[in-house]
Amino acid sequence: MTTEHFVTLDAIRAAAERVRSIAKVTPLVDVSAAAGRPLLLKVETLQPGGAFKIRGAYNMVAQLTEAQRHRGVITYSSGNHGQAVALAAREFGAPAVVVMPTTAPQIKVDGARSFGAEVVFAGTTSADRRKRAEEEAAARGLTMVPPFDHEWIITGQGTAGLEILEQQPNVAAVLVPIGGGGLAAGVAAAIKQSRPQVKVLGVEPSGAAAMRASLDAGHAVTLPATHSVADGLMPVRPGDLTFAHVRRFADDVVTVEDSEIVDAVRHLVRPNRQIVVLRPAG
Repeated sequence: MTTEHFVTLDAIRAAAERVRSIAKVTPLVDVSAAAGRPLLLKVETLQPGGAFKIRGAYNMVAQLTEAQRHRGVITYSSGNHGQAVALAAREFGAPAVVVMPTTAPQIKVDGARSFGAEVVFAGTTSADRRKRAEEEAAARGLTMVPPFDHEWIITGQGTAGLEILEQQPNVAAVLVPIGGGGLAAGVAAAIKQSRPQVKVLGVEPSGAAAMRASLDAGHAVTLPATHSVADGLMPVRPGDLTFAHVRRFADDVVTVEDSEIVDAVRHLVRPNRQIVVLRPAG
């Protein structure tokens, strides 16, 4: 797939059928009172593995050949995608290897291992992890399940966008966090190809705004470093495919300060009893 081609609505709908056996249709929780404006949260923390990542990971592993699954899969991840790949692989009886940063939260390391994955540590950046994963894949004959930059990952994540439209037909705008951009790419593609009038905004930490920098430059760029309390949103570069999809389908990408992220977590925890865990990446 080249960046001149985009995932289709039919492909996202097919992914929704494919992941139905494992991914939950997560609820929209009304937090309008705390926000002071109409606001619903799609609670993807209720997914197996604790994040939306199971959508894309399962969608990809399900489409691999029996021979590929027998040899095993590998990914590079700060944590959530790694857990999702480990879980998806376990569902198909496939060995899994997850390359994580040396700074990965222990809860994410333990999560991947609990699903049967072998965990390998490499550096602190997504580039470090990717290099090690590519080396391991070549040496062991494993199939790479990338964390965001693959059409099957994007279509899997896009199933969350379809659910939002079904659950809230009068939705006016959807805000999507951006790390590597898989979720934003998929959700934006699903929504804009279904209901173009709905706004889709990507949101990045100001200390890790690789997508915003790429949009400003007109092409995917690599940041020298990233930093944020949101440890899952810190790739130094978006994917080529995810960048192309966000540029094509999203209305804008905005940035927020870490202080604003922490403040939002406090609002979620106190009045709404939604538990959100943030841990510094250092």
